[in-house]
Amino acid sequence: MMTTLVASRVSPGRVGAVIGRNVGALRSGPSYWIVLLSGFFEPLLYLLSIGVGVGALIGELTVDGRTMPYATFVAPAMLAVSAMSGALAETTFNFFFKLKYMKTFEAVLATPVRPIEIAVGELVWAIVRGSLYTVIFLVVMVVMGLVEPGWALAAFPATVLVGLAFGGLGMAVSTLMRGWQDFDLMGTGQFALFLFSGTFSPVQGYPVGVEVLIQLTPLYHAVELVRGLCMGVLDWGLLGHAAYLVVLAGSGVWFASRRLSRTLCD
Repeated sequence: MMTTLVASRVSPGRVGAVIGRNVGALRSGPSYWIVLLSGFFEPLLYLLSIGVGVGALIGELTVDGRTMPYATFVAPAMLAVSAMSGALAETTFNFFFKLKYMKTFEAVLATPVRPIEIAVGELVWAIVRGSLYTVIFLVVMVVMGLVEPGWALAAFPATVLVGLAFGGLGMAVSTLMRGWQDFDLMGTGQFALFLFSGTFSPVQGYPVGVEVLIQLTPLYHAVELVRGLCMGVLDWGLLGHAAYLVVLAGSGVWFASRRLSRTLCD
């Protein structure tokens, strides 16, 4: 219901204007492109070093009765991490800089654009960035034989949903940040999610209490959704993971727009 409420209050034209502003910044010089592409390499290096390198020592892994090479297990998780990283980078550091230092959003609000449309426009732009990462990553996975081309196409919409969810979460968190020092806490939380969301080992190997805690976190649902599609394992649980991410995205956009209204309009 929250997602429907958000959509009903948004003007596509004004959202497009926010996106157009970001496209203009992208054309301003090569420095933004360097930052844009740099975020792709971290999950790729983890895939090559841990998934392939360590995977050569581990060999095969059995999960839920299915035996697979370790790299095949890790690759979808790194794909989900790639989508998360792209969306968070755009909706945390860049969003915070535009909000607190460049005062970009104050200038935008001098036009007919409203806070909810700023939030949606920034979120769509974050999805574009995350999708750039995941498309390249999926091509690498197909070339390495870690996913079939058909299942790679099926997994791509899931990565867009992951970017949507973490983009909404990133904007919500950014509106609560007091300064750059607070990003240390966010980085710690993001790294903890990266390590303990079923990325490198099945969550069933943890104690029951830890396993339940992990299952409440967003990256766990992102990894499970993407991994299920990459492996062609279709079950009703995938809908639950997708629903979790949809609710997270809608809640994040709603909260961010409310915070922008209080910060910039009151």
